[in-house]
Amino acid sequence: MCPLKNVLKKYMRKLLLAFFLLASAGVTVVVLWMFFNGNELKKIVVNEVSKKITQSTAEANLLQSVLGFDRSHTYLFLFLNNTELRPAGGFVGSYAVVSVGQGIPRLIKVEGTEILDNTAPNFMSTPPDALKTYLGITKWSFRDSNWNPDFALSGAKALELYKKENGVAANEVEGVIGFTPTVVEDFLRIVGPIEVNGEEFNADNFTEKLEYEVEYGFAKRGITFSERKRMLADLTATLLSKIKIDLIKNSPAYWQLGERLLKEKQIVAYSPNSDWQQILTSRDWAGEMKKENGDYLLWVDANLGALKTDVVIKRSLSLDINKKNDNYEARATMRYEHTGKMNWRISRYRTYSRIFVPLGSKIVRVEGKYKNSKGIDGVFDQGEENGRQWFGAFIAVEPGQTEKLAFVYTLSSQIANRIAGGVYSLQVQKQIGTLMPPLVLNIDFNKKINTATPNITLKNNDKQYNFVTDLSQDRTFKLEFER
Repeated sequence: MCPLKNVLKKYMRKLLLAFFLLASAGVTVVVLWMFFNGNELKKIVVNEVSKKITQSTAEANLLQSVLGFDRSHTYLFLFLNNTELRPAGGFVGSYAVVSVGQGIPRLIKVEGTEILDNTAPNFMSTPPDALKTYLGITKWSFRDSNWNPDFALSGAKALELYKKENGVAANEVEGVIGFTPTVVEDFLRIVGPIEVNGEEFNADNFTEKLEYEVEYGFAKRGITFSERKRMLADLTATLLSKIKIDLIKNSPAYWQLGERLLKEKQIVAYSPNSDWQQILTSRDWAGEMKKENGDYLLWVDANLGALKTDVVIKRSLSLDINKKNDNYEARATMRYEHTGKMNWRISRYRTYSRIFVPLGSKIVRVEGKYKNSKGIDGVFDQGEENGRQWFGAFIAVEPGQTEKLAFVYTLSSQIANRIAGGVYSLQVQKQIGTLMPPLVLNIDFNKKINTATPNITLKNNDKQYNFVTDLSQDRTFKLEFER
């Protein structure tokens, strides 16, 4: 086998750039990149691919720039493990730094985040209370950087901590790209299983097999802790070899996959360059909390010391809103069903849950077996962040058990006034990295509904709106009432 450094240079740079290009412009660019270089790629991107993506000159210029046709650019990639869910997608278990110039990638560094964190110089960066209480950490490190559910802010925090820890090329980083293992799984669903070192990896077992090798298998193979993630090299080589052949006949499927992964927030990107960030936001690729004038809900979970247990947690979110005297009362409820058993990968589930709602919303009560961020039973947290009011609490779910956590609150006066004026709009945002938890919406304002979007057959003399969908992506709703 080639030394780790040489193998990674040969193969990992291709996969990492593939993820970056996927986040920047869709999988069709990856197809072209594999068969063309330099000016040939630039010509195709400008003349063909840009037309498919957008008619915007600004976005076409962005695409050329991120590929390094003006000058070389450096990017920080974050592997967001969504089987260990965190607010902005998943625990940052690994990272890579890549420089791209004239469409050609150059791998600068790839390693586990714990290596950088453990060798970082001492500095003061106080972590959020929940991280201190439930993980026992006293310093906010790079691997825990994505605590904010808005990736524009978590990406900035990751870069800030990466610089404080003297990460390689830290001052040159112009973009932070996060992606989950779901991306690789979906590649495998198109290309089919691959065999590496006598073992089959497919869409259903990829993440678990890889996690086992990283957590335990490396020692049995006589691999040192610092080199425990080198299996990625062989995986990358095999996967790319098969994809390169399959892309010729299945390029439309890869293009659609890229669009879907971006929409479902399995790939997100942030740039400190304001022009780049503005375009990422306009394309809805930035994983930002949207600033709507209407009602709003984002439920955010943070796995704190529960291994990779998110893989066996079935979530379902419901939002019930009713008129209560002179107010409108909402109940946001998450149901957690733990379908697993204790093993090397699975434990009791421990999550610090928060909901983000419009400013002016007032908490009424919290329902469930919960603690606050300092570990006090029956006490919840609240605050303001990202231009939203939030409420939070910690709960645990034993294997085979089901628990519910509910936040009951009154809608803000601004939303109540809009309802009085005959219009109610709602956006329910999906947490980055989650799959597609069911969403059940039940609204009864005791007002006759004239129109509803999405449109359904209304109940109770057209006064009730009940809708069932999922949170594979952000959802928006609008009701107009008889005045």
